[in-house]
Amino acid sequence: MKTFLIAFLFFFLFILIPGELSAEPLTAPNLTNNPSLDVIATNTRPLLSIFNASGGTGKRTYIFQIDTVPEFNSESLVEYKDIPETNKYITEKQIEKKDALSDKTRHYWRARAVDESGSMGPWAQTRFFLDTVSDDTFMNLIRIPVKEVTVSSGQNPKNITDLDDPGQSTFWLGSPSGDDRAQWVIFDLGKTQKVSRIWMFSTPSGKNGRLKNFIWQWSNDNRVWTDIPDAVAQNNDTFRNIIEIEPVSSRYFRLLIKDWYGYTPQINAVILYSPGIPEVPETPDGNYVLIVGNQMNGFTFSELAEFVEELDLDLKTLTVPHYEVSLDMVNKLKNKPVAIICSGNNADYEDLPMFEYNGVFEIIRQSQIPILGICCGHQLTCMAYGYTFARSMGWSDITSLALDEQNEITAITIKKDIPIFQGIANPFTAPEIHSWAVSPVSLPDDYEITSESTYIQTLKSKTRVLYTKQFHAEIKTDYNEATPYLINFLKVALQEKNR
Repeated sequence: MKTFLIAFLFFFLFILIPGELSAEPLTAPNLTNNPSLDVIATNTRPLLSIFNASGGTGKRTYIFQIDTVPEFNSESLVEYKDIPETNKYITEKQIEKKDALSDKTRHYWRARAVDESGSMGPWAQTRFFLDTVSDDTFMNLIRIPVKEVTVSSGQNPKNITDLDDPGQSTFWLGSPSGDDRAQWVIFDLGKTQKVSRIWMFSTPSGKNGRLKNFIWQWSNDNRVWTDIPDAVAQNNDTFRNIIEIEPVSSRYFRLLIKDWYGYTPQINAVILYSPGIPEVPETPDGNYVLIVGNQMNGFTFSELAEFVEELDLDLKTLTVPHYEVSLDMVNKLKNKPVAIICSGNNADYEDLPMFEYNGVFEIIRQSQIPILGICCGHQLTCMAYGYTFARSMGWSDITSLALDEQNEITAITIKKDIPIFQGIANPFTAPEIHSWAVSPVSLPDDYEITSESTYIQTLKSKTRVLYTKQFHAEIKTDYNEATPYLINFLKVALQEKNR
C-alpha cells in the first residue's frame, strides 16, 4: 500500500499537474524590436513592440512602463498592465491618447512578463528619443563620396563606406593596439568639401568593439590635424551617432578613436554629409513612373524598373535614391510622373540613418501624385506618421525558403473588393521577402486594410490615390498570382492623369 501511495503521489504531482513544477523560469523580454536603443521616435504616441519572454506557467501578459528618468519614479511615469501577447513572437502596445509623451525628450521604457500564477520575470530596459519634427522636411544634405579610407590597423577599411544594405553588417575591425589605445580612420574626400553632419554606426549587437571616446579632426595636408569642437564624444554608450557640426571645409577628415569597449574598435559604416540640395534630375519624355530607390545604395531590391517598362502601358521610369528625393524636387520636375513607386530595401531600419527618408515621408504625406509603396515602401507609408508604426514580426517571411522546405506558401485574403484586385484570385499567393510589417494597432486614420495574411498585406488611403503592398507583385515566378495588382495600380494612375 505504501508503495502504491508513493507511486500515485508521483503520478499526481509530475503527470497530472506538471505546470507549476516543470515550468521554466520567466525570462526578460527582448526590447530590440521598435523602438530599440536610441532610435528617434516621431509620434507622441509611439507603438512599443517587444520580442516575447519565455518560460512561466500558462499564458503570459506584460507590464510596460515609460518614464523620463531611468529610475521610473517621476510624475511622468506611464504604466500599462495585463498586456496580452500579440502572437507567439511579439507583443505590442501603442501609447494611449491620454498618455501622449513629451516631445524633444529622452524616454526610458521597460517591460516584464507575468505568468498565470502571478510570477514576474526580470525587467528589460531601453530608451529612445522623441522628436516629432525631426522627419518633417527633407534633410537638405548631400552624401559626400569618399575617395579613399586609410586606417591605423586592421583590415577591410572599405567596409566603412560600402553604403548598401548588406554593408551594414560588414565592418572594419582594428587590431589590438597594446598600451597605446589610440587608433584612427582617415577619410580622403579627393577635394575640399564642406562637412556639416556625420553619421556613425558601430556594433549593433553589443558593446564589444563599440567606440567609447573619440574626436573628429580635419586637415588640409593629411599631416597637421585640428580638432572639431562639436565632434567630441566621451563615454559614448550607443551604437548610432548623429554628429552635427558647424560646417568645416577640408579634404581630409580623421576619426581619432581614443578608447573603446572590449578588445579592439569596430566601425560598420560612416557617412559624411554636406549642406545642400541635390540637383533636379532630367525626366523622360511622355508618361513615366518615378521610382524611389529605398535601398541604402539608392537602388531597388527587385527589377522594378524593367518590369514597369516591359508592360504594355507605354511607361518609362526614372529611379532616384531615397536620400535625394523630396517633395520640392518632385514639384520642380519638368515633366511630372504618372505615379511614384516607393521600392523595397534589404536592411533593418535601426541600422540606417532614418533622416535620409525625410523626403520620402514628405511625398507620402503631401503629394497628390498616385503613390504605391512596395515592401519597405509599404511600411514607410505608415512610418511617415510615426517611426515605430512598423516593427519586426519576430520571423522572416521568405516564400523561396518555404518552397525549398516544401512548405505551403501562406495565402493572402482580400478583405475589400476594389478594382486594384481585378484579375486576382481570393485568396492568392505572392512572393514575400521581409521580416518587418506594419501594425494594425497604429494605422494612420486615413488608411484601411484591403488584404491580409497573418499580418497586413495591403492598404489604401481613403482620400488619395495611395496604395501599398507588402508582397512583391513585380517578381517573376510561377507562384506569383499578384502581378495584376501592380498593373492595375498603374492603370489607375494613368486614368488619374487623363482626367
